[in-house]
Amino acid sequence: MTEPSVKFEAFNASMEVICGQAVMTTDAAHLIALLTFLRDDPNFMFKQLVDVAGVDYPDRPQRFEVVYQLLSFKHNQRIRVKVQTDEHTPVPSVTGIFSSAGWFEREVWDMYGVLFSDHPDLRRILTDYGFDGHPQRKDFPLTGYVELRYDVEQKRVVYQPVKLNQAYRSFDFLSPWEGPEYVLPGDEKATGTK
Repeated sequence: MTEPSVKFEAFNASMEVICGQAVMTTDAAHLIALLTFLRDDPNFMFKQLVDVAGVDYPDRPQRFEVVYQLLSFKHNQRIRVKVQTDEHTPVPSVTGIFSSAGWFEREVWDMYGVLFSDHPDLRRILTDYGFDGHPQRKDFPLTGYVELRYDVEQKRVVYQPVKLNQAYRSFDFLSPWEGPEYVLPGDEKATGTK
């Protein structure tokens, strides 16, 4: 990426490079202006919004981060823009800048409960209409909710409790590099060992 003489303080933004990728952090009040600048400035030309994702940090006062992934075809560069918010403060929708943001913002709202102001159609996209809660939150319970399904015998839609059975899952944390005596799972038949 070129080194333009831009002062990002006007957008209340800070920039750092993490694992070779530029990462900017700003606040919700300056998000629209910053993304418009990154899209239109000839030094940047980030014309494509690739993804909008949510991240949950329950220990923080502003527990959610909304992460925007942008791509510049002209400069063959990517940039990540992050905004922090809480459960009640909406983030401005960027659908007016990037039309692809409509579906991405709906997904973040559905999975995390992050509100987007001025979104043209903010409703659930991955869960059922009557679903209660946001399943990607760290404090979302794994049991106690109901699922909706069609029952062929009753010929109607029924609700039934969700049960996520974790008791029968077994994990093998050993690797094949543990030594010559280690037998890969499934190789018992080939070697004659049990």
